[in-house]
Amino acid sequence: MDKKTTLVIIPTYNEKDNVTPMTTSVLSCSNSVDILIVDDNSPDGTGKIADYLSSQDSRINVLHRNKKDGLGRAYIAGFKWALEHDYEFIMEMDCDFSHNPNEIKNFIKTINEGYDLVLGSRYLNGIRVMNWPISRLILSRGAGLYVQLITGMPFSDPTGGYKCFRRNLLEHYDLDSIEANGYGFQIEMTHKAWINGFLVKEIPIVFEDRTIGESKMSGSIIYEALWVVWKLALKNKLKRKPYNKS
Repeated sequence: MDKKTTLVIIPTYNEKDNVTPMTTSVLSCSNSVDILIVDDNSPDGTGKIADYLSSQDSRINVLHRNKKDGLGRAYIAGFKWALEHDYEFIMEMDCDFSHNPNEIKNFIKTINEGYDLVLGSRYLNGIRVMNWPISRLILSRGAGLYVQLITGMPFSDPTGGYKCFRRNLLEHYDLDSIEANGYGFQIEMTHKAWINGFLVKEIPIVFEDRTIGESKMSGSIIYEALWVVWKLALKNKLKRKPYNKS
C-alpha cells in the first residue's frame, strides 16, 4: 500500500462545540490532510458528532476509547492507527482552537525539508500566547526553562502539543513503553527523538487560549511533568547531548 501523506490526530473529551468547526478548518487547509478524532467516551456526545462527520467525509476518521485515559494514551492509540494506515506525516493538535489550523501548512513545509520532528513553539523569538493569565504564562515558560536546565534540550517550548512527526521516527519508538500522559508525555516524546539523534526543528506559532469548553489542566499533570524530566535525565545518565543516530 502506498503511504498516505498527513494525518492530524485530534484527541477529544467534551468538545461537542469545537469538533465540527475544527474538522472543517483542518480539512480546508490542504487536500492531502486527513483527520483522526480520538474520543475518550465524551459524555457530552462528541463521539456521536464525530461519527456523523466521518459518515459525511471519508477524510475524517474516528477512534473510540472506552474511558477518559489521558492525552498521552489517546495519542499513542492514534499513532498506532496512523502507522497501520500508512501515513507519512503524523500531527498532534488540540481541538479547542488554541492551535491554529492555518499553521498546518508550515509544519508540512518544514518537515519536508528533512526534519524528523517539528515542534510548534509559543516562545521562539518572543512570546506569542493570547488570553492567558500571567500566572499560567509564568508556569509554562518556567517549565520550559526547567526542562532545558535538567535535560539539555535546546527547545524553547518542550511542553507544547502542536507538532508533526515523520513516520520513521514514530516507528523508532517503543510506543507501549511511553509512561507520561500529560505535559510529561510531550516532553518524553521530544526527548526520545532528540537524545537519539533525530532532526528536530522548532517553528513559531501563535497560541490562543480556548474560548469554548473547559481546560483539562490539573495539578497531577504538572507534577507528572516535574518527575518525568528527572526520570529521562537519569535514564540517560544525565547526558546533555544527543547520541549519534545509527
